[in-house]
Amino acid sequence: MSITAPAGFEAAGVAAGLKSTGKPDVAVVVNRGPQKVGAAVFTSNRAKANPIIWSQQAIQDGVVEAIVLNSGGANCFTGSFGFQTTHQTAEKAAELLGVSAGDVLVCSTGLIGTGDEVFRAKVLDGTEKAIAALSVDGADAASDAIMTTDSRPKRYTYADAGGWSIGGMAKGAGMLAPGLATMLVVLTTDAELTAEEADEALRAATRVSFDRLDSDGCMSTNDQVTLMASGASGVRPDLAAFHAGLVIVCTALAEQLQSDAEGASHDIEIVVVGAASEDDAVEVGRSIARNNLFKAAIFGNDPNWGRVLAAIGTTEAQFDPYNVDVSFNGVRVCTAGGPDRPRDEVDLTPRATSILVDLQVGDARARILTNDLTHDYVHENSAYSS
Repeated sequence: MSITAPAGFEAAGVAAGLKSTGKPDVAVVVNRGPQKVGAAVFTSNRAKANPIIWSQQAIQDGVVEAIVLNSGGANCFTGSFGFQTTHQTAEKAAELLGVSAGDVLVCSTGLIGTGDEVFRAKVLDGTEKAIAALSVDGADAASDAIMTTDSRPKRYTYADAGGWSIGGMAKGAGMLAPGLATMLVVLTTDAELTAEEADEALRAATRVSFDRLDSDGCMSTNDQVTLMASGASGVRPDLAAFHAGLVIVCTALAEQLQSDAEGASHDIEIVVVGAASEDDAVEVGRSIARNNLFKAAIFGNDPNWGRVLAAIGTTEAQFDPYNVDVSFNGVRVCTAGGPDRPRDEVDLTPRATSILVDLQVGDARARILTNDLTHDYVHENSAYSS
């Protein structure tokens, strides 16, 4: 049930004809309360889609009654017509739900630069159909409706012993980079939270989950992660416990996004330890994750640790490149900047790949998730708009 597992939520996903496959492409998630608390984080890309511009304005009061999401069109760089489409979508949902349009968030995903009267009509029709189909059993259909190049839906539910829960759904399979990813995420909870508490928890959770997912270093225009709190459990959680639970959900969804990255044959976990600061550890890990030579080597099952050192040498992090250890899947192939165990001891044939880098200057650490660079990735993205 994911997003409707927490009490107080209903969802639906319907086919409105935006996808040529006839599969669901419009989703609606509604918070029935009693609280209508909302928080959201958005792409840091300066080039923002119309739904992002709308939702950034709508979230300011910390109230979210519902969220409407469509796949099959990003509604980005579609001019004033595109923003009017987003506005009308929120107004349509508000009218049918009996709420304020300013409390309805909108998300879109798909191809940039496309949108016309037919697109608008299908989104509005899909919004109406989805609201008519709302139920606590609609979570799976909603998560199906937001998929684009995804091969499978991403869902997760966390139940706390304290009597509250968190549900989540996500989409994304490429352009996964900080400032979120090419992804849409909806999180729901029946815990009692203030808007300020929800916002703080969401930002803390995304910082160590979605923002540490760097599949191909490309940042989308439509990224949005939304948290809605209904308070329907009647339980005010210990905030530290809620933060921890939200991190669990966000991390699980981020790992599902990583494992479905376009064309990837390896899911790579890069753990940097011994750093002078967490920022240094993140910078080092991200430099490796974005290095195409390293990613190509992993695709070829080559534990080329020289490419790791070359990548981290471009950072401003504090370390001595001649006092760094590097391990591939538990085998230390480099120590103190020189060779250690033979490369043929490393088995890179499994999809799960772990890289451990010890900078040996401090106690800070960070974990970055990425994927390898494959022929299939190039093919899929070269043919994306065809």
